[in-house]
Amino acid sequence: MHPAPHETEHLVIIGNGMAGHRLVEALLERPDRPRRITVIGDERHAAYNRILLSPWLAGEMEREALTLRKAEWYAEQGIELLLGERVTSIDRTARRLTTDAGRALDYHRLVLATGSRPALPAVPGIALSGVHGFRDLDDAEALAGVAERGGQVVVVGGGLLGLEAAEGLRKRGEGSHPQGSRGLAVSVLQRAERLMNRQLDATAATLLEAELGRRGLAIHTGVQLAAIEGDHHGRVTGVRLTDGRRLAADGVVVAAGIAPNAELGQRAGLAVDRAIVVDATLTTSDPAIHALGECCQFEGITYGLVEPIWRQVAVLAARLCGEATPRYREAATATRLKISGISLFAFGPIEPDAGHEVLAYHDPGQGDYRRLLLRHGRLEGAILYGDTAMGPWLFRQAQAGLDLGPCRRALLLGTAEADALLAAHHFDTDSTTDLDARDRPVKEAA
Repeated sequence: MHPAPHETEHLVIIGNGMAGHRLVEALLERPDRPRRITVIGDERHAAYNRILLSPWLAGEMEREALTLRKAEWYAEQGIELLLGERVTSIDRTARRLTTDAGRALDYHRLVLATGSRPALPAVPGIALSGVHGFRDLDDAEALAGVAERGGQVVVVGGGLLGLEAAEGLRKRGEGSHPQGSRGLAVSVLQRAERLMNRQLDATAATLLEAELGRRGLAIHTGVQLAAIEGDHHGRVTGVRLTDGRRLAADGVVVAAGIAPNAELGQRAGLAVDRAIVVDATLTTSDPAIHALGECCQFEGITYGLVEPIWRQVAVLAARLCGEATPRYREAATATRLKISGISLFAFGPIEPDAGHEVLAYHDPGQGDYRRLLLRHGRLEGAILYGDTAMGPWLFRQAQAGLDLGPCRRALLLGTAEADALLAAHHFDTDSTTDLDARDRPVKEAA
């Protein structure tokens, strides 16, 4: 009697980021996992929590708090971990890959979890010394050095990642320079007319901009980068905007989107569009190769936040262990900003259409704002700024598609009031009113 295929298979996972590591953890929970697993990461660090890079940059936690598992843990689990090596080619016919260290590995199944990189604007000066991204630990360590040296930094991008980078820089610089010394001045460039224009309406964005301004960030909205300028040593000296203005800069941080790392799959001849194309089982155009996370594309969608990637992991882990039924499906997601002292929660449409009923509450004195979009009594979107405790509850109601008409007047007040009204109208809310889940994590930037 021959052993089951998965018991003799060699599974190779390319990528030791959050997606690849989550897959390893999921496989280790299963008795039917592949018995030989090799993980290859091109970073020199073992897997770490990329979501926490912003608080680490701000000086709010120690480096060790980022680590998901130390390298020794992999060996204890019987997993081969190769760090600091980049896979350069995949021979799909021979099922063999090679690395930049000259290593050759055979595989039965292969998972590409190669992540993404900052999307760099095609402007003059983008390759100058002093231009940084903000995607990995090396980037964060470089930015910590920039903040500690002081001077002027320009952050390109007023979305989630750009604002987290800017505030992290500002706070690190504030803690590194005694009052009265030359500290760090941080400016943010946002192409849209408001910050976080993909998540916030004008009111919430105005509140956010005002708070960041009070903290010392210089916010420039409705502006576009024309060029990055440098000296004769190739070092950044400033940025020039399309309206002709110039801002002095000792460093520039580009946090204006990501580009999937799909080149390895493309060189191997896999189907690639904006990223590596996968089906609902996370399988590429080669049935022996799968892709996961920020490097993959499903039904035209690419990824940059962890919640859908965690759902991909669950599907792929089952698939790699021989289950044929699980399939990945898109689902609604919610986002929140990771800046200390600022609470923000949003999901669904940003702007109302003609069929939406708009419920809004705004207390400028307390800095609280809530705006809900309902259609025929069902919640489709919400923006909460300030007091966001009700956010996860609202998100669950939207996912459940419940008619919230009976508690319409209480929706802006709190979950207890809304739950009471729903119960009074004989609604079964047992599965959606877990008040202890208010602080349960929702989607974060990966």
